[in-house]
Amino acid sequence: MAQTALNVVSEPFYADAPAVARVMAPEEAVFCFSADRLRARLDLFTRGFPGTVSYAVKSNPSQEVIATLAKAGLGHWDVASVHEMAAVHKLQPGAHFHYHNPVKSRREILDAYNKYGCRRFAVDAREEVAKIAAIVGDDRSVEMAVRFVLPRDRASSAHDFSTKFGAPEHIAIELLQDIQRRGFVPAMTFHPGSQSRDPQVYVRHIEAAHRIAKSAGVHIGKLNVGGGFPASYPLSKPAPLDNFFSLIAEATTRYFGKGTEPELECEPGRGLVANAMSLLTRIKLVCSDGDDIFLNDGIYGGLMEFMQAPELQPPYRVIRAGKVVGGPTKPWKVFGPTCDPLDVLPAKLDLPIDLKDEDYVEFGTLGAYGIATATVFNGYGSHAVIPVGDVFNG
Repeated sequence: MAQTALNVVSEPFYADAPAVARVMAPEEAVFCFSADRLRARLDLFTRGFPGTVSYAVKSNPSQEVIATLAKAGLGHWDVASVHEMAAVHKLQPGAHFHYHNPVKSRREILDAYNKYGCRRFAVDAREEVAKIAAIVGDDRSVEMAVRFVLPRDRASSAHDFSTKFGAPEHIAIELLQDIQRRGFVPAMTFHPGSQSRDPQVYVRHIEAAHRIAKSAGVHIGKLNVGGGFPASYPLSKPAPLDNFFSLIAEATTRYFGKGTEPELECEPGRGLVANAMSLLTRIKLVCSDGDDIFLNDGIYGGLMEFMQAPELQPPYRVIRAGKVVGGPTKPWKVFGPTCDPLDVLPAKLDLPIDLKDEDYVEFGTLGAYGIATATVFNGYGSHAVIPVGDVFNG
């Protein structure tokens, strides 16, 4: 493991975002990152989850996050592309990859297998099984994890993955049998949906995994229960993580039988990294004859999730001269910096009545899918990452 590579995150330069605003006065929007918050959250997973913990790199692929997790001892990584493998491999050459994007090109499979030593591939179609088998040949150490899907409980998560990925039960049975017949290692995986608030959704999937494996007549040695573990937002307060972990362990034993349970794996993204970053934006213009303000970041930047799921609206606060602003508030319409009229938040924000140009608005709980989905439309979106001691989460 290259020591210089893992020294990306230094000791905190600032205590928090107000200190960043006071000392740096950044002109561009920046992400404030607390390595301490991330390490504490990782500790919750590694101590509580009854199996192997990996990290869903797609949720935040910044080198600061990857380096912190690698230095803290995380060795398994859930990846959706070879580009994510390259980012992790640069900082942790011995990383173990779970390539759990069910759709991969031949070149991607070949590069994952040869360049990065990947031996775990997710599948949800017969054609994908055949494609992987043709590329890896007679390497019987290769694991193929059948990704299955259940009818979605629409109240259980913020984002529905079942519309794109996952084999229905009768196809999953066939895939397991095909994998075993070819001599590869069969495994299973599912994803209950991002920000899954109800631990029972994992129980239902574990029961289905047992039913599918039994119907296929295939013993599965590993079951990946996916991501979906929730973070806490003002409009989405989930059960404690320990509730999820205990129900997952109990369900696995109940359905598979004590002593014959598969090894469990999980791949948190949002639930691991969300509370480790906040976004510090600056007000470019306050319109005195209305209720409009313009920020230096918006939906093409770190605030994309405002547009996708109302329950994922992050907490926010205003900072002036390095201090949090209180007092009476009113609803403000918030525009981003680009020339696109779509670049406006879908709902007004309650902010102080006396907003001023160059005040800062800090948005908390944006470690997941904030920096990951930002664009550089109109030249905005550089998003430096500033190490801090702690971040705002409401």
